[in-house]
Amino acid sequence: MLLSKGFEIEMYTGTPQGDIVGLSDKIVDSLDGFVREPDSRNVEYITPPYHQYDQLLCSLVRPRVQLRDYIKRLGNYTLIPGSTLSVGGSDRFYRSDPNNPYHAYIEQTYGTKVVTASVHINVGISDPEVLMRACRLIRVEAPLYLALSAASPFIDSKATGYHSTRWGLFPQTPSYVPLFESHAHHIQWVEAQLAAGTMQNVRHLWVSVRPNGDRRPYDLNRLELRICDLVSDPIALLSISALLEARLWQLIEDPRLDPLEMSTISPEELIALTAANEAAAAQYSLDAQLRHWQDGRIITARDWIAEIYQEVWARAKQRGFSCFLSPLAKILREGNEAQQWLSLYSCGLDVRQVITQASLAMQEQEQELEDKLCTGLVA
Repeated sequence: MLLSKGFEIEMYTGTPQGDIVGLSDKIVDSLDGFVREPDSRNVEYITPPYHQYDQLLCSLVRPRVQLRDYIKRLGNYTLIPGSTLSVGGSDRFYRSDPNNPYHAYIEQTYGTKVVTASVHINVGISDPEVLMRACRLIRVEAPLYLALSAASPFIDSKATGYHSTRWGLFPQTPSYVPLFESHAHHIQWVEAQLAAGTMQNVRHLWVSVRPNGDRRPYDLNRLELRICDLVSDPIALLSISALLEARLWQLIEDPRLDPLEMSTISPEELIALTAANEAAAAQYSLDAQLRHWQDGRIITARDWIAEIYQEVWARAKQRGFSCFLSPLAKILREGNEAQQWLSLYSCGLDVRQVITQASLAMQEQEQELEDKLCTGLVA
């Protein structure tokens, strides 16, 4: 049996020329399974939790095809790849629900820094202490998942100097989040933040990875990895998810793989090291020079990912999902979306041309996958 996995996918809607246009009010009113974000220019869909990767692939692609078909009926609209307002529009907020006080707080406090698109990967872990251990490990390795998924090198038709502008600018809240030593520690800390007002509600914990569940912080049943940019290629997203699952199986089978046990660095220093690694990954993604959480040694994100890939491959093969892990090698070899886009940009294409081209490629790939899924060719 594999762990259950599900995705929260935020996407921009707009024109084939890359201009992002707010359509979420119409989408949410007309299509099941889509929910609003505070700004109307992006919309979210949530996949059910599945254990098998073929079901996950289908659940990623089908809502997107359905969404495309719907917005085409509204006008000449499509889905826009990337995790920031690449060709323009970062100067103002377009509220999707003017009467929502939490949305008002977000607009007033953070502005368009939070008008981003991303992927949250949820993995089911029912034992709360195993979940806390998993959150500790994945927190210190979260920069690697950002490096694989970076897809936001532009804002307002300019290259920003980041591969993930989204994570580089995103207001992580509260400003300091510890490595939770236990479920009790997590409960105590969240209650203290709510009392102090540093969190507006239990959802207002914006950090790279967090425990999640139906009654936070008390009833928890999954790890939520929040650091990834929008991965527009579903095959690539499944490979990143397979790396995460394989790493979690490694931890479940060997509980000593825990930063509080296996690191020579203190927990406070680990938080600082991880924050620095996240900043480096946001800027340079796979080429970032990172410090390893175990002993502080310097290693590139690409090499670190390759090390873990080799460590977990046998586990993935044993459990029958190594074929979904293997496309990770292509990302390491050819680069993530941000690196591919910056390569085109450096060759003379402007931002609009890069995004337009990527949008068309995303649409063609989805249609191809949908056709194969529907005819039973993708297993």
